[in-house]
Parts: sequence; structure tokens; C-alpha cells
Amino acid sequence: MKILKKTIATIPLLFLAIGLSAQQDPNYSFYRYNMSLYNPAFTGSSETGQLSLGLRSQWAGVQGAPESQSAIFGTPIGKNLGLGVSILNDRTFIENQTWIGVDISYHIRLDEKHLLYFGIKGSANSYNANTQGLITYGVGRDMSLMDYKSRFTPNVGAGLYLKHERYFISLSVPKLLTPERLQESNGSAFLSEDRVHTYLSGGYNFELSATLGLQTMTMLRYVDAAPLSIEITCILDFGQRFSLGASYRYDESICGLFLFNIGNGFDIGYAYETPLQSSIRGMDKGTHEIFMRLGI
Repeated sequence: MKILKKTIATIPLLFLAIGLSAQQDPNYSFYRYNMSLYNPAFTGSSETGQLSLGLRSQWAGVQGAPESQSAIFGTPIGKNLGLGVSILNDRTFIENQTWIGVDISYHIRLDEKHLLYFGIKGSANSYNANTQGLITYGVGRDMSLMDYKSRFTPNVGAGLYLKHERYFISLSVPKLLTPERLQESNGSAFLSEDRVHTYLSGGYNFELSATLGLQTMTMLRYVDAAPLSIEITCILDFGQRFSLGASYRYDESICGLFLFNIGNGFDIGYAYETPLQSSIRGMDKGTHEIFMRLGI
């Protein structure tokens, strides 16, 4: 009986997952370090090549809750160019999609301390939804979903990235086109269009002492027909060996994270995020995220 009650209680949460995923791409607590997913101009902005791996499990313990895996590679090439590849797999409820992007960036020097990067992204997305699974949860289906087949769609994106040794400013639209995908409303599933996401972020690094720094970051994410997402992050950097921080996503969640430098350009981090909504809190075991970065 307890298992049945728990399953019934999680159904509204899964419906919420459909609605959110139809409007927004996955969030990442370590967005400062894997910005190539959002902004192609970030590619090649480091002095050496970097490989990043990420794993995010949202609402742990809830069957069908969002899960994302990412692999990102970026490196400077030549004098002013950067080249990168991003792979993202995202599963939410009955949806499963794999997205692959190729980034090219070009930068110019504005003065002695400022570099401005321009980036373009070409991508392709394989999107699939198991519409037969809707019946299990009592969700009505539009007749157009009866013969639903997976979709493979191309896309393009662009971005700007201003870099200074103390701060950065980033503006990007990673996907300009709006392919079809599944959406849920009022207990019925139907085909809709993906939403254009616009990201504006910035950060400033404060030097508190010779061995202690404070990194502050903010990300604003605008999606048509969805509330504006605002996230603020503060991270204490202990001599570039160990970092400890926290973030707050307005009216959504709070998060604690750490990043440890093992050596030889290898970093590993973990973040734990818990929702603020009382309707969700207590039904899940929070969101876990693991991040790894290797300098090449």
C-alpha cells in the first residue's frame, strides 16, 4: 500500500517534469565550467584544451525523473580560433534525446586586458518519446501521437563572450530553431515546439588574500512563455586546490557544491541541490551532480 501511495504521489511530479522539459533545457550547477553547452564563444577561451564530463540526476529516488550526461571538449587552435564538441544525453519521464554540437570561436583583443570571443554552434538532436508509456500514468494523448516516431533535427546557435582576468560576460542563444517535441498540459499530452533559450551570465573574481579568492557568478535564462530563471553562485577558492560554494536559483532551489583539484589539471566536483517548493520537497532525495574536468 505504501508503494502504491508513493507511486501515485509522484505522478504529478512527473507531469511537472514534462512541462518543464518542454520549455527548458537542463540546468547545471557547474555551469561556469561547462559553458560551451550554452555558449559556443566559450570554446577555446582557456589557454589549453579541456575535457569535461558531467552527470546530473534530478529528484533522486523518483522513477522517470530527469537525468543528464554531458561530455565537452574544447581547445584553442591557431592564433585566434577555438574548436569544440559537446555531447548531451537527457532523459525525462518518457522522453530521451541525444544532442551533439560542434563549436567554432574566433576572438579579437580589445585592449591589453580584454578579449572578445565570437562563437557559432552547429548541432543535431535525436529526440524520442515513448508515447505508449503515457497510458500507464493516465495521461491523455493527442491523436497525432498515435504514430509518433523519433525525430532527428539540425540546429544552429551563436554567442558572445567577453573575457578579463577578473571577470567575464556571456550572452548566447545555443538553439535558434524550434523543432517539435512532446508537451503536457492539463493532463493531456500533445506535440508542441521547443522553446528558444537565451542565456546572459557574468562573474567577478575577488582576491581576498594570497591563498583565498571569491568567485561570484550570475546566470539569467529567458525562455518564451516560462518564468525568468535567475541563479546566483558564490564559490570560495582556497589557493586553486579546493573550492567550496553555494548557489540559489530564485524560487526554485538551493545548492551546495565543492571542486577539488587532484593535480595535473584534473578537477572533480560534486553538487547537491534541493528544491524550495513544498510540493516537491520530501517526495524526492534531492538532485546530485558530479563534474570532472581534465586539462589536455
